[in-house]
Amino acid sequence: MSSTMNDISNTVDSTVHPRNDRMLTVEQLKAQIGEGAIDTVILGFTDMQGRLQGKLLHAQFFLDSVLEHGTEGCNYLLAVDTEMNTVDGYDISSWEKGYGDMLFDMDLDTIRVLPYREGSALIQCDLSMTDGTPVSVSPRAMLKRQTAKAAEHGWKALAGTELEFVVYNDSYEQAWDLDYKHLTPANQYNVDYSLLGSGRVEPLLRRIRNEMYAAGMTVESAKGECNFGQHEIAFKYDEVVTTADNHSVYKTAAKDIAHDMGQSITFMAKPNEREGNSCHIHLSLRGLDDELVFWDKASGARTKTYDHFIAGVLATMREFTLFYAPNINSYKRFVKGSFAPTAVAWGLDNRTCSVRLVGHGQSARLENRLPGGDVNPYLALSAMLAGGLYGIENELELEPTTIGSAYTSGAPTVPTTMREARDLFANSVIAKEVFGEEVVRHYVNYADVELAAFESAITDWELRRGFERL
Repeated sequence: MSSTMNDISNTVDSTVHPRNDRMLTVEQLKAQIGEGAIDTVILGFTDMQGRLQGKLLHAQFFLDSVLEHGTEGCNYLLAVDTEMNTVDGYDISSWEKGYGDMLFDMDLDTIRVLPYREGSALIQCDLSMTDGTPVSVSPRAMLKRQTAKAAEHGWKALAGTELEFVVYNDSYEQAWDLDYKHLTPANQYNVDYSLLGSGRVEPLLRRIRNEMYAAGMTVESAKGECNFGQHEIAFKYDEVVTTADNHSVYKTAAKDIAHDMGQSITFMAKPNEREGNSCHIHLSLRGLDDELVFWDKASGARTKTYDHFIAGVLATMREFTLFYAPNINSYKRFVKGSFAPTAVAWGLDNRTCSVRLVGHGQSARLENRLPGGDVNPYLALSAMLAGGLYGIENELELEPTTIGSAYTSGAPTVPTTMREARDLFANSVIAKEVFGEEVVRHYVNYADVELAAFESAITDWELRRGFERL
């Protein structure tokens, strides 16, 4: 997590969140459209797979029609597989229901210029059915329900995501033509913290940093990681929905910028046999007036509330792993001794545990090391908040800390396959309680679709082992 999380006491009440002066008001957007600086307004929402989807609108049409009256898109957008095929099994959308529309509900606090797309501004959206009913399975709506629940207790949630990626010198089109094999990584050796290694990729990293800053994010730093061509760009923590919004924009923008430079980026959890891409998530609760929740100043120690929260995250981790590891490939990352956690355990500044506690006082927070770079930030943060609040409300006791390697501690382990994670989530009483049965059905079907696609595929591994020798 970024060092600035240590300055967490300066965070302002999220219910009166100060406007980032690099974000636009509606009036500023109108003015820039009138001046010709903006000619395209993009309405985007984050789908189940964590991707920004939506429409590119002519700016004058947006002002004349959409700003007041809104727009819509097909409700199958939350009922497709990764390749955008419509699939069966979803309550929200089907042939029988006629594949109707859902409304894009613009969040006018999220207007930002996209400097890497000339003349473009983005507005992020919530979703509702045409009768005005909110779409309960929308990832952003799921996270907002958990933040509302925290607010009922008098708390707000702050979070930061650390998202790793691998850079290749091949374009996306070249990677496709090569069947994603034999690509050239931007670095040919481990460049963890290497200034020389980062310098080799700096033209790309610099563009991403500067253009994300111009798009309204607080950019901190870039550093090399272990895999060949692997890097990370860090952003300052924020209120959890804002963090998830920024994460989604950044992930899309990084790919766009790489494409513009003739390179490609992957956020796959495990793109090859070396180190995978992680997305460590740091989270803390604060009072609505910014008072400490996780730390007692008088005793200089964690509060019982903090311990209950950690206990809840751990107690629900196996059952909620589907939201932390949402793809078949996600589970290839869970390898002992790889800095990807396999044990459901917590420790003080212990990177072998799935939950690592860092900081003290105003910087006290937990780091969830389970998610990979392919995670949907809204779903992962929903799971963390829901599990932590469950722990507080049920006063779950925190188990003893893990000292030494959690890999050999004998602690319970996270699911090792999507099938196992799917079954744990489908049968979770807690998941149905905190998310609702409609959400559980929806994301169990998501897992079933991915499993069916994978289990029917003929892999290179099978061909290499069996074509001649069997």
